[in-house]
Amino acid sequence: MRFGDLPLTEAEGAILAHSVKVEKLAFRKGRRLSAEDLSALAEAGVESVIAARVGPDDVHEDEAARLIAEAAAGAHLKVEKPFTGRVNLFAEQAGLLVLDRAAIDRLNLIDEAVTIATLPEFDPALPGQMVATVKIIPFAVERAVLERCLETAVAARPLIRIAPYRHLDVALIQTRLPSVKDSVLDKTVAITADRVRATGGRLISEARSAHEPAALAERIRQSSGDLLLIAGASAITDRKDVLPAAIEAAGGVIEHFGMPVDPGNLLLLARIGERRVLGLPGCCRSPKLNGFDWVLQRLAAGIEVTPRDIMGMGVGGLLMEIPSRPQPRDARPARPGRIAALVLAAGQSRRMGARNKLLAEVDGRAMVTHIVDALLASRAAPVIVVTGHEAERVRAALGDRPVHLVANPDYACGLSTSLKAGLAALPDDVEGVLVGLGDMPRIQGAQIDRLIAAFAPLEGRAIVVPTVRGKRGNPVLFATRFVPEMRQITGDVGARHLIGEHEDEVVEIEMEDDAALLDIDTPEALAALLETAS
Repeated sequence: MRFGDLPLTEAEGAILAHSVKVEKLAFRKGRRLSAEDLSALAEAGVESVIAARVGPDDVHEDEAARLIAEAAAGAHLKVEKPFTGRVNLFAEQAGLLVLDRAAIDRLNLIDEAVTIATLPEFDPALPGQMVATVKIIPFAVERAVLERCLETAVAARPLIRIAPYRHLDVALIQTRLPSVKDSVLDKTVAITADRVRATGGRLISEARSAHEPAALAERIRQSSGDLLLIAGASAITDRKDVLPAAIEAAGGVIEHFGMPVDPGNLLLLARIGERRVLGLPGCCRSPKLNGFDWVLQRLAAGIEVTPRDIMGMGVGGLLMEIPSRPQPRDARPARPGRIAALVLAAGQSRRMGARNKLLAEVDGRAMVTHIVDALLASRAAPVIVVTGHEAERVRAALGDRPVHLVANPDYACGLSTSLKAGLAALPDDVEGVLVGLGDMPRIQGAQIDRLIAAFAPLEGRAIVVPTVRGKRGNPVLFATRFVPEMRQITGDVGARHLIGEHEDEVVEIEMEDDAALLDIDTPEALAALLETAS
C-alpha cells in the first residue's frame, strides 16, 4: 500500500486519509476518489491529497476485517457488517464468553496491522452485547498477512464463542443455629434465586436443616435438581467440617476446598454421582460479585469446573478493596460509556392534518411506543421522552414504561425547543446522547445497539449516523461535547447540520433495512405503512 501526499494525477481509486474541504466541496476521510472527484478537486485548485493507494497484493480494511471476524466467530455470535476497518461481534444468547486466549495472542502477534480485542474470558454476556471487535489499523492489509491471520483463526476454531446457559434446576439447603435469624435465611433464598435466574436457571426448592452432619446428610438425600447449593450457618473451616462431612455421609466426594478469590475463599466443590454440589462461602448472602458467581456461571454454561480451574482464578480474583472494602464490584456486565436517548414527541403533526401521528395505531399500539420500546430494549439509558402537543394523550399511550417524561411548553415554536428541553434533562454522567424521532415505528433495539457499539469519541467516532444504501437516516448519536452547540439551535430544525460541520468525527453505519429512513409525516405515508403491516 502506498500512503502519502499523492498528486491528483495518481490519486484515482485512492482512499482519502484526511478530509478535504475547499469551497463547496467536502470529501470525508475514507472516501475512495473517483475520476469525477479528482476533476472537482482540480477545479477547486487542489493539486494533491493525503491518501492511501491499495496495491494488487493488498486487501481493503473492511474486507480484511470481515474475513477475520467470520473465521474467528464461533457459536452464538453475530458478526456485524464492517465499517472503517472494524467488525464487531455480538452475543446472540445469554451465556459466558469462551476464548482461545493463546490463539488470539498468536493472531495479534502476526502483524501490527491486524488487531482483535475481546471482553475478559468467562465474562457473562447478554443477548445483543458486544463481546469482541476486529480492527484493521491501516486502510488495507497485505494479502499474505491476512492469509496467516485466517490460518491461525481457522486452526483454533472457534477462537471466540458464547457458551449459552443451560437452564439448570437448582436446589438450596441452609443449615441453622439458634443465633441465625429466619430473616437472614429468607434473604439468602431471595438473593440465591436472583443469582440462579441471572444464569438462566431456576431455584426449584429450599430446605433448612440443623447445623450438624446427620441432619444435613438426610436433607441432601431428599433434595433433587441438577445442582445443589448448601449455605452453612457457620463458615466452612476444614474438609472435615459439618458441610463436607454431611456431603460425604450422603455418598458424595469432596473435590476441592478453598479458592484464590476474595470474597469467596471458603467455597467447597463436591459431587454426588453426576450431580454437582457447592458448599457456599458466607459472602453468598450478599448480592455482590464473589467467587461463587464465577463457579455458578461456568456450571450453568456447561463448562466443567475442576480443582485446577479454581486454583487458576487468582489473577483478577481480588474482587474487593482490602482492608476497608468500601465499594465491591457489581456482578452486572460492564458497559462502555453511558448513552442516554431522547425521543422528540412534542410536535403538532401539521402535515398529518387533524390527527396526531404519534398516537396513530401501528401493529395494535400507538406509533410513539415503537421507538420507545426499541430504546428500552437497547443499551441506551435513560430514555427521555419530550412531550408537548397532546401531552396527556402521549403520556397515557406510554403507560408505565420506565421513561423520563419532560414537558416542552414551547413546542409550537419548533423542533429545536424540544431538543433543548430534552438536553436539559440529561444526567451529568452520560457520554453520548441518541436523538430519535417519535414517528419511526420500525427501528429495533439491535439497530440502536449497533450505533452505540460504533461510538468511540476518543477514536474520532463522536457522531454515529445510520445509513441505508448510502442515505443518512435517524436516530443519530452525538457525543455530549456537542451539547453546547445543540443548545444554540433555533427554529423548527434539529441537530443534523452538526453532522456536516464535524464530518471528520462522523461514522456511518449501514443498516440492513429501511427503518432508519422511515418517518411518518403524512396520511399517505401512514396508509402505506399500515398496508405493509397488514
